[in-house]
Amino acid sequence: MKEQLKKGDKKLLNAWAFYDWANSTYSLVIASAIFPLFYGALFRGAGIEEIEVFGMMLRRSPLIFYTTAIAFLIVAIISPVLSGVADYLGNKKFFLKLFCYLGAFSTIGLYWFSLEHIYISLAMYALGLIGFWGSLVFYNSYLPDIAYPEQHDKISAKGYSLGYVGSVLLLIGCLAMILGYEIFGFEDEGFPTRLSFVLTGVWWIGFSQYTYAYLPQGNQAQGKLTKDVFFNGFKELKGIWSSMQEQLRLKKYLIAFFVYSMAVQTVMLAAAYFGEQELEWGSDSERTTGLIVSILLIQLVAVLGAILTSKLSGRVGNIKALVIINVIWIVICAWAYFVYTPFQFYITAGFVGLVMGGIQSLSRSTYAKFLPETEDTTSYFSFYDVAEKIGIIIGMFLYGFIEEITGSMRYSIVFLILFFAVGVVLLYRVPKENK
Repeated sequence: MKEQLKKGDKKLLNAWAFYDWANSTYSLVIASAIFPLFYGALFRGAGIEEIEVFGMMLRRSPLIFYTTAIAFLIVAIISPVLSGVADYLGNKKFFLKLFCYLGAFSTIGLYWFSLEHIYISLAMYALGLIGFWGSLVFYNSYLPDIAYPEQHDKISAKGYSLGYVGSVLLLIGCLAMILGYEIFGFEDEGFPTRLSFVLTGVWWIGFSQYTYAYLPQGNQAQGKLTKDVFFNGFKELKGIWSSMQEQLRLKKYLIAFFVYSMAVQTVMLAAAYFGEQELEWGSDSERTTGLIVSILLIQLVAVLGAILTSKLSGRVGNIKALVIINVIWIVICAWAYFVYTPFQFYITAGFVGLVMGGIQSLSRSTYAKFLPETEDTTSYFSFYDVAEKIGIIIGMFLYGFIEEITGSMRYSIVFLILFFAVGVVLLYRVPKENK
């Protein structure tokens, strides 16, 4: 049992930030890079594009997009409930661990993912996603508990940096193992891909122990659990929405964010599947190398994008900067319709990275700027997070549905232009001052 460190203690802050090192491997290895390749290879190996699920024949990409939407729906519903329970009982760390282990063990379970057992396989995928995003709810909520306001930006940036370095290191290791499977002594070239899922889960569990050793249990318990506590989170969200009726600028900005973020998050979650399915790679090894290089390129350029966006917003203001970035997204989506070669995809990945890092950081900081003077910033950001997740649910479902009825993911990409265009219009309607 480690000593209980005081708020603001450097060791405590570092332990909190280190959870990013532990869990970010899921985001990169599973959500963005290796699993999409593995998933596509299963269908190509079986020589099919559709599979029967619950009596319906579904194409492979819409199937995984629908599963993703359902998983996010579950997270959006349970997050406010469990956040309220955790705050009331003062056992935030229990829930952080619960979702961490749920996500990590489900990720390990992807080792046995197969088309023959599609239901349990999709359940493992969904539970891994729920575990990852569910743990982030409690991880992020620790920040005001362990750090003073003047420490928030620095320690958040440190967490992001640790997560980036850790996830990239594991991804490169997995790539080397997959491409050089014979050098590592593997007879089956598919085994190192499945092993990557196990390594991701073990990495997540193993390195998170350092965080758990120093984080406090949570805030002071407020009493016994009653049924009313389960609805506290929803009551808080309802209260925030009511308060926004008097904060016109904040309300109009949040609506604009909801629309364009729907498209941004969908592109981020679907990009690897688009590259795996729609491009002319030549061979499986070229597909694997090319897609992972593309994902790494996006990660690298995103850091530069965040810096450039910060400078742009300093010159023209947050709203105008967001309008410019949304216009660039429109151009990217229009261009993506005509992308067929790996080289074209690398160019696209570079521009996606440039605007991806910028739009996420600027959107959150703009929301923070528009908040009224209040000490209850946690509730406002809970509302922001739920809005973002609902956007993901709608975006992923529509993306999959359009591919299902058109037979091509390219039409889904073009459809996203509509969301970015509406986002631009709504951003122009955000008042300069609150009314």
